[in-house]
Amino acid sequence: MKITLALALSATTAFAQTNPSTMPKVGTVDPRFQSYNVEMVEVIGGRFWKPYASTAAAKPPTSANQTPGMDPSLFEQRTPLDLSNPRLRKLAAALSPAYIRVSGSWANTVYFQDSDAPAPATPPEGFGGVLTCAQWKGVVDFSKAVDAKIVTSFSTGLGTRDASGTWTPAEATKFLRYDDSLGGNIAAAEFMNEPTFTTAAGVPKGYDAAAYGRDFAVFQPFFRKASPHALLLGPGSVGEGIDFVPMKLLPSKELLAASGPDPVDVFSYHFYGSVSSRCGNMGSIKSSTTPEAALSEEWLSRTGIVEEFYAGLRDEYAPGKPMWLTETGQTACGGDRWASTFIDSFRYLDQMGNLAKRHVQVILHNTLAASDYALIDEKTLTPRPNYWAALLWHNTMGTTILNAGALPSPKVHLYAACMKNHPGGVTLLALNLDRTAPQMLSLPQKSTRYTLTSADLLSHTVQLNGKELSLTAEGDVPTPAGVSAAKGSLALPAASITFFTLEAANNPVCK
Repeated sequence: MKITLALALSATTAFAQTNPSTMPKVGTVDPRFQSYNVEMVEVIGGRFWKPYASTAAAKPPTSANQTPGMDPSLFEQRTPLDLSNPRLRKLAAALSPAYIRVSGSWANTVYFQDSDAPAPATPPEGFGGVLTCAQWKGVVDFSKAVDAKIVTSFSTGLGTRDASGTWTPAEATKFLRYDDSLGGNIAAAEFMNEPTFTTAAGVPKGYDAAAYGRDFAVFQPFFRKASPHALLLGPGSVGEGIDFVPMKLLPSKELLAASGPDPVDVFSYHFYGSVSSRCGNMGSIKSSTTPEAALSEEWLSRTGIVEEFYAGLRDEYAPGKPMWLTETGQTACGGDRWASTFIDSFRYLDQMGNLAKRHVQVILHNTLAASDYALIDEKTLTPRPNYWAALLWHNTMGTTILNAGALPSPKVHLYAACMKNHPGGVTLLALNLDRTAPQMLSLPQKSTRYTLTSADLLSHTVQLNGKELSLTAEGDVPTPAGVSAAKGSLALPAASITFFTLEAANNPVCK
């Protein structure tokens, strides 16, 4: 698609002047703001969300390594992810610096085998899977190779508890001792994955806030002593702030009230705007989104609604602490069929821009390369549209976030940051949510533009300034090239995403 003056003149919406030179500073984000998850089940092997395109026959689980209470047909057995794969490392390195979070529901019941022996065929009683020394070393080696600091959580299932049902640090001690022997690579950790969702946490039946408080009273001093340089994240809750799933949750407010004063270094939470259609037929659970709603204000606004909910709890129980979104994706349960298509890139980037303005410091997308919501196709290691969206954010957006001012149109979302590696420069991110009509943006100086479009919003490919993005013949990640844009009225094509870099903006807060 050519970006031409003729297209600009065909736009039907009046434009507003945007002045990047005077945009004020909103705040800053972590240099590793854009990060990702590799689920624990990917590391150890086991049953994870079955991709819609998979032709494998449904099989009953052969071990306990599956989220409790879930339909076995939703999952597919997978071998451990090869984190030494050169192509996967190239793709991850292109998004660095980042954090890699190795956690998920499967981490709640994992047993750490602190020996060089192969994993047993059956996990010890009270556990759902086994993490070997070799597998964790693979995570550490990957982390170092691609410059992605490790975030994790601890096993909290039945096998970690004493006769009274209270959590003990025996498993965590083994795990941290081995990690220390490799150089102490854990940068941050949550106690458990999603304590609000107790049915998937592997905890004792009837687990409540008082039980969590007893456990946390053991965990917090243990972790601070064992890993004094790592950040303690928490609570890592999910499912609140919007009508997510009709299941009974253990409220974060009760968890935090039971955690004592100054519970965490960073307030963490998880966000999914809905469950996928994969889980949408499970009794009272219903998916609440469609491709038709993917560019709607109602759908895109959910991330802000949930952030406001958790920010309120942060202010009450951990005032002044930064916020991290440690797990998010298109929808829970592996994502919808269209999570791997261009239409989800609007949600991906709008969430980044929205939460950066709200001072969320880190966002960890789920996942890097597993199931339908992954940035990378797990079978072919082909980048999906969200990967290319992530790469453009990485290459152009700095860590100082600006107020982009008035929107040029109700159909346009506009975000701004100091330009990466160009003092004084500014980058704008403009999303035209109108599926049928171009919208207008006026800039007072020339820029370089990077416009993402696709002839089909449900395509697994995306074009940059009219040319399809792909890896090089050698499998390397190219540096996306922009095109020069003169100052004045500029068109944003229908259903498009555009980054504008203005090297000569001379914004004083960006120097």
